[in-house]
Amino acid sequence: MPAVVSRPGRAVAWFRRDLRVHDHPALVDALAHAGGAVPLFVLDDRLLAGRSSSPNRTWFMLESLRALAAELEHRGSRLHLRRGAPEVVVPAFAREIGAADVYVSRDHTPYGRRRDRAVAEALAAEDRALHARRGVAVHEPDDVLTANGGPYVVFTPYRRAWEARPRRPILPAPDRIPMPSGLRANPGHVPTLADLGLPAPTADLALVPTPGETAARSRLERWLLPGRVEGYAASRDLLGVEGTSRLSQDLRFGLLSPLEVVERAAGESAGRRSFVSEVCWRDFYAQVLWHHPHVLRQAFQRRYASVPWQDDPAAIQAWREGRTGYPVVDAGMRELRATGYMHNRARMIVASFLTKDLLVDWRVGEQAFMEHLIDGDPASNNGGWQWAASTGTDAAPYFRIFNPVTQGVRFDPDGGYVRRWVPELRAVPAELVHAPWRMSLAEQAAAGCRIGIDYPAPIVDHGLARDRALAVYDAARSDE
Repeated sequence: MPAVVSRPGRAVAWFRRDLRVHDHPALVDALAHAGGAVPLFVLDDRLLAGRSSSPNRTWFMLESLRALAAELEHRGSRLHLRRGAPEVVVPAFAREIGAADVYVSRDHTPYGRRRDRAVAEALAAEDRALHARRGVAVHEPDDVLTANGGPYVVFTPYRRAWEARPRRPILPAPDRIPMPSGLRANPGHVPTLADLGLPAPTADLALVPTPGETAARSRLERWLLPGRVEGYAASRDLLGVEGTSRLSQDLRFGLLSPLEVVERAAGESAGRRSFVSEVCWRDFYAQVLWHHPHVLRQAFQRRYASVPWQDDPAAIQAWREGRTGYPVVDAGMRELRATGYMHNRARMIVASFLTKDLLVDWRVGEQAFMEHLIDGDPASNNGGWQWAASTGTDAAPYFRIFNPVTQGVRFDPDGGYVRRWVPELRAVPAELVHAPWRMSLAEQAAAGCRIGIDYPAPIVDHGLARDRALAVYDAARSDE
């Protein structure tokens, strides 16, 4: 991207994954270096209907845009909506309002980088400029490098370097965002899913966190109350406990600045250090994708490119619908379908089950998650799936295969999580709720849950599946 000195006159503040006014470097620079800033959001059909599109995520984005539009109006501005290819729409909008400069938060995904190069070139052809600023990550992917200038591929040394690096100051929200005088551009309106030709959300919206920056900031304040974040290290893996921040969708859409979240949550307690480390994982996976964009389609560890993944449509469908016969797996998948969210411990369990017990390609699971997750992020989702499949950078070793029964007993000891999402098992005793097939016929009758009728028997024997996975991965390693 060429370095261009900002010219006087109007500027465009192009919003994307930063639907907020607090700690927004691109917005602040647009206001500081131009005669007036005009907010813009572009509805990009390549994302709305692309491979990773999601009605759940799009609904949350549209509602967050409505909240952003109201916030901008409160501060004296208007959000302008356009639809189309950004390399066409953004230069056309800049031309329409007479803006020489477009300010934007830097994108780290392969598609985002291609798009921004195309936008920058189209603007430059008209003697206009695109200015990319920080704001989506705590540290940029090319800021945290090894001593020899390369990217990290192991999380722990990355985290140490990430923590040691100075952080920029948090920027206050502008009190006023005045519109340029004489502006006559049609602001447009925030559409509905139906307006965009998209299906309704699959999630129960009553179970989805309220969209928008104001609601996100309230969630952050609640998370920082005494005793909440401090307890994170002890509670974050417990499936039936509200021990996590539930800020993931807010970070995904930039309703919260990740830098502000880290600055305000930082501290010496085990809970605070553990929580900040989880935000660091988000930056880590972004820098993996930045430096190794092939991971979106291929295994980071090429030694596992030859794994003979199984194509078993019936097993895949049972996994997607929460009918595997393993309660903690089924509870996680049903939570996902009902809420557009899944507890992180459950994500690891269901991903291990798909890739190791069923030996199904991790890309199948990655896409299934992106279909439903409101917090679905290309880098983090990919990183999580490759971690579970042992194909990624700093992944779980291939012989680490979660036992869904012991995982359930350990992280849902009283069965509350399973009973919430798998009501067929509501009356099963706690000592059997994670392995209900072990119930006698009399116990099944007492619990009102007949295995194979009211709730499925396991679709695979975990012990045999584990042995198969170990053999397959061993063979792939020996093929190097």
